[in-house]
Amino acid sequence: MEFNTVKETDVLIVGAGPTGLVLACDLARRGVRCLLVERAGRLFPGSRGKGIQPRTMEVFDDLGVLDAIRAHGGSYQVGVIWQNGERRGEHRMFDEVPPTEAAPYAGPWMVPQWRTQEILHERLRTLGGGVAFGRELTGLTQDAEAVTATFTTGAPVRARYAVAADGGRSTVRRLLGIGMTGETVDPNPTLVADVRVTGLDRENLHVFPPADGAGFLVLWPLAGVEDFQLVANFEDGTAVPDLSLEGIRKLVATRTHLPADAVTEVRWASDFRPRAAMADRFRAGRVFLSGDAAHVHSPAGGQGLNTSVQDAYNLGWKLAAVLREGAAEALLDSYEEERLPVAAEALGLSTKVHRGQVRRGEATGQLRLGYRGSSLAVETRTGLPEDALHAGDRAPDGRRGGLRLFDAFRGPHWTLLAVGTEAELPAPAPERVHVVRIPPYEAYGAGVFLVRPDGYVGWAGATADGLTGYTARVIGAPGSRVSP
Repeated sequence: MEFNTVKETDVLIVGAGPTGLVLACDLARRGVRCLLVERAGRLFPGSRGKGIQPRTMEVFDDLGVLDAIRAHGGSYQVGVIWQNGERRGEHRMFDEVPPTEAAPYAGPWMVPQWRTQEILHERLRTLGGGVAFGRELTGLTQDAEAVTATFTTGAPVRARYAVAADGGRSTVRRLLGIGMTGETVDPNPTLVADVRVTGLDRENLHVFPPADGAGFLVLWPLAGVEDFQLVANFEDGTAVPDLSLEGIRKLVATRTHLPADAVTEVRWASDFRPRAAMADRFRAGRVFLSGDAAHVHSPAGGQGLNTSVQDAYNLGWKLAAVLREGAAEALLDSYEEERLPVAAEALGLSTKVHRGQVRRGEATGQLRLGYRGSSLAVETRTGLPEDALHAGDRAPDGRRGGLRLFDAFRGPHWTLLAVGTEAELPAPAPERVHVVRIPPYEAYGAGVFLVRPDGYVGWAGATADGLTGYTARVIGAPGSRVSP
């Protein structure tokens, strides 16, 4: 292999699902060279991860895609329970959580996964990036300086860092020899498909409970499109679901009051056995595992896609800080430190929801997830009550002094926020840290807060004493910006 045939980049991302696309968008807006490769010839075509949780809505707000997500989605419908062709009751899948000033996005928002990926792909293109389709990874090696990847087609790639975003059957994870530890949540197979159906309204989701030894079936009108998502469980663990049009027609005719020909089209179909498993580690040298490559969930809790998006959101600013801002490489150690416990918690929650032990609602919205135990969370105040805002917590939204905080946070910078105090603040590099002062606000309490680029409080204090040492460690010293 001649060196001059190798394509060089800063970050190689393997897999153009939601994880890879979010990471590519975040790196592109930070001026980091990256190459996003996908072994398939197009974006994923199905609806699988359709629930966008409130915390992910905040991420999409920051990335500049929230308006499109809102325009192409909708709220979750109330379920109608059918028995013998008659409506027998209602089923509310989620406990309602009202919006607040501090948390303006309440409840999950439904967008088919393929649409979410289209929106993120278009955003990536506006940022000057794109996806290299048809690039299947065949080899991955690394040395002290970089990672080298080979593919079935195209030139090898040498990158400073690589990120596995290539799903639960991750080729990258296999090549690294990283194990996956977990359990089968349900030994019975589940079929999921995008179908066109006649004879059902679109104002409700339609639940057909188990009967005569057959599992449940749900037909879910997908927001923004004509399709329904069909989800069916097979109580015979040895069953092999038939994914063909005729097979799905027979399934619908057997378990519902609809005739077989009510299913007019199958646009995508897949089957799986729900599992909860996590990679034994999220990093091997210069390679990081993210999304389903690092953790797989039962879909019942709506955690998989959302946890994956936030993996990427956590990693993006850290890679950029090291590659572009002169931050110490040790900053990258905090990715596994922060995300592995969050993924473990999300796995446990998903399993409990699947087994009916926990209701969907505030817990599944992911707004309370944070990093209080992280080495990047420095809290200098003492005697705070447990429910007060601490370093490591998500930074709340709100409007004070004519300013919306999410507007101030939006973008690839840190925000130094003084709340209800005239404390003297350091003068950081303005392109890296924006300084904002607001009147007292109960969601914060009085003090000084350094908000990370991913919307979590990194440092908090009654005054700014000690802040400069923290910023030098995690942001990089003034004047240390690295040219691309």
